[in-house]
Amino acid sequence: MRSATPLTDAESEAIRATAHRLADAARGAILPLFRSGLTADNKQSGGYDPVTEADRAAERAMRAILAEERPDDAILGEEYGTTGGSSGLTWVLDPVDGTRAFVAGAPTWGVLIAVTDGAGPIYGIIDQPYIGERFEGGFGHAAMTGPRGKSALATRTGGPLSDAVLFTTFPEVGTPQDRAGFEAVASGVRLTRYGLDCYAYALVAGGHADLVIEAGLQAYDICAPIAVIEAAGGIVTDWSGGPVHQGGRALAAANAEIHAAAMERLAPFA
Repeated sequence: MRSATPLTDAESEAIRATAHRLADAARGAILPLFRSGLTADNKQSGGYDPVTEADRAAERAMRAILAEERPDDAILGEEYGTTGGSSGLTWVLDPVDGTRAFVAGAPTWGVLIAVTDGAGPIYGIIDQPYIGERFEGGFGHAAMTGPRGKSALATRTGGPLSDAVLFTTFPEVGTPQDRAGFEAVASGVRLTRYGLDCYAYALVAGGHADLVIEAGLQAYDICAPIAVIEAAGGIVTDWSGGPVHQGGRALAAANAEIHAAAMERLAPFA
């Protein structure tokens, strides 16, 4: 990963330190509300797109830190939109990625924090507060911390699609064409699992899975996973092999071989 405007080591470390403070603040805002019977509001007419006070409180906590420590940086957050900046860097925040899982009490949601420049993500964190796992990638770092301490992140090396583990958030992925593309890949893998939200990307970065395929994403859904997976040695693109940091259809792969195999099956639907 690279910055459109190269950063000094001191600048990179300052960004990392701020990102970890944001993740800590989000944990503090969210954990008291998890499995508390919190009421969810529905943001989507005719469907279900829940949001809770945990989402809002976590984003407010992160924005407060950025206002103090990084006032020249822009912010894009799921709950409170865009705040302009002058530095060329943007913090992309999803305070609770996987709110459906959150309201159901399942610990597969996470806090997503990314820093992007004009060319895409340069650093990211995937944090799961309840189980205490934090995955980071960028500026020469690819590591996780959790109940068993700290360890390096590294994606799986090459292997055939027939041995692959594939994740997706929903059984029904986007449009009928999106779902057909997903099923074209799923029909050729060893194991498909559903509903892990951002934690699926963390498992690819950690070397436990091979693929994540999704559609209908926003920038705040995918920027942090891109940074973490690419730092760990993986590849994240859209279904045509192009950039996906602005959202849309995403293919996250552990390595070039498995990415190419999935792309071949997705090609008729891209």
